[in-house]
This record gives sequence, structure tokens and C-alpha cells, in this order.
Amino acid sequence: MKVAIFGVGAMGSVYAARFAETGADVVAIDPWQAHMQAIRANGLRLDGPDGERIVTGIQAGDDPSIAQGSDLIVIATKAAGVEDAARAIRPLITPETTVLTIQNGLGAEDRIARHLPRGNTLLGVADGFGASMQGPGHVRHTAMKLIRLGELEGGLTPRLERMAGVWQTAGFQARAFADIHQLIWEKLLCNVTLSAPCTVHDCTVGDLLSNSDHWAEALEAMREAYACGQASGIAFSFDDPEAYVTQFAEMVRNASPSMRLDHVALRPSEIDFINGAIPPIGRAFGIATPVNDRLSETVRAREANFGGHRHENR
Repeated sequence: MKVAIFGVGAMGSVYAARFAETGADVVAIDPWQAHMQAIRANGLRLDGPDGERIVTGIQAGDDPSIAQGSDLIVIATKAAGVEDAARAIRPLITPETTVLTIQNGLGAEDRIARHLPRGNTLLGVADGFGASMQGPGHVRHTAMKLIRLGELEGGLTPRLERMAGVWQTAGFQARAFADIHQLIWEKLLCNVTLSAPCTVHDCTVGDLLSNSDHWAEALEAMREAYACGQASGIAFSFDDPEAYVTQFAEMVRNASPSMRLDHVALRPSEIDFINGAIPPIGRAFGIATPVNDRLSETVRAREANFGGHRHENR
């Protein structure tokens, strides 16, 4: 099986390494030249719960054409890179190619559909993952709970069940779900609660929980998102969203959301696809979203000052 990983930051590197360890023909595509060169020269160093090793045999580069003939193409870019990735791989898609996109936030489906056939595309949600780049050619992951997979149009299909099996063979906990949009929104609620608030207040999740004013603000941002999800027809699996996100936050008290880490590294974040995705939905349904408006504006204003001072270590 040939697997192409498009976007080889922390998560994409974990995907590439584990698929390569199963004997798959893996290609890694990313514009980060130092990372690609390190993988070609020395292999991909993977640190994780099951030890440290060097994974070799991965073809790495920045030219999308190396993904030609792939059975599975995983788009693991940041949310802002999804459309560029879909455009780049469009010439490589055949009726047999499966494209799986795994991002935080909302909108990946619509951006991919502008360039790729909907029938080729699956959506994924990475639940309970912790991964970070330690340098070119070196990734560390600290947690790996579940890969959730779903069809764009919903339902459980033989293709979806087969894809879950492919990820399980690569050592991931993976499951097929009939309503992936519900799961995307449930993860979004957690991201809305933690991402912009931790970034704006420059704190860990535990610090956010410990500050009553900041936590109240975070919960209000979540309530705005929950109302927008309900108006959008999302069938949430719980009736108490506050309890749901609080339980999640308590489990990751020591963590810093990726948005905060992006700001530490002077990188643009996924604000437009997380907290910033809520106000447009609110306007469409007549739902006020003042907290997400304010948080998003603050994050964007800080990013406007990053200028060219951005780190490449992702």
C-alpha cells in the first residue's frame, strides 16, 4: 500500500513513521526543507510511549508528484493549508484514491470539495493526541487515544470500515463513525474553550482552570459555539456542554493548546478555523458571539505583529 502524508509537522510525522513501520510505501510531502532533508539523510526519529527509534525508508520532499499512485493521501496540514494541499494533489487523484483530511476546527470539507471529488474524501478527527517537533527529522508524541473516521455524507460504508482497519494495522486506535460532523463539533467545543483563551492569557490549561475569571470567559466562548452547533443541526452526544469541556480540560491540565504554542514560535495559528469560525455562523443564525469575536480579534492582532520573525520548527 502506498501512503502519502501531505503536511509533515508533528502529527503528520507520527502518521508517516507508523505507516512506514508497517511496511507501507510512505511518502512525506512538506515545504520544510530541513525536515525533509533530515528524513532523507537519517530517517525519522520517533519518541513515544512505546520507546524511541529511527524509522527509515520514507521518501521525503516538497514535490507533490512523489505521491503519484498513492492508495491513501492523508492531508495533515494546518487548517489554513488544506485548500492548497487539495489543489496540489488534484492531478494525482484517480477513482481508487482515498483522501483523508485530519485537522482542527471547521471548514476542511468545503475547502477540499472545491478541488477534489467528494466521493474520494473522508474526514478524520484525532482525539487525545499529543505531539511536538523536537527539530528537523525528530518528533515526540506523548499521547495517542483515537482516530475517528467518517464519510462526508454520513453513514457506515465498507470503504470506511476498511480504512479504520488500515489505521489499526498501523498501530492506531481507530474507529469508523456514522456521524463524523458530530465528532468534529464536539472536539471544536473543547478547542474553542481552550485555544484562544490560553493563547490570549498565555497560560496552560491548568492555569486557565485555576483563574475563575478566565475560565468563565472560556466557558462563555464555548456556550456561543454550542448554540451555533445546535442551530446548525448538530446532534451532540451530551446535554451538558459545560461538564463535557470541563472534564476534558481536567484531563489535560498540563497541556498548552497548539494555538498558544504557535504564538510562542511566532507562527500564525488556526484561529480562523476555531474561535474565529464561530462568529460567521452566529451571524447566519442571529446568535450573538461577543466573546469569540473579542478573543479572535486579539489573537489576530498579535499575529499581525509577528512579521517575518517566525520559527520553522513546527
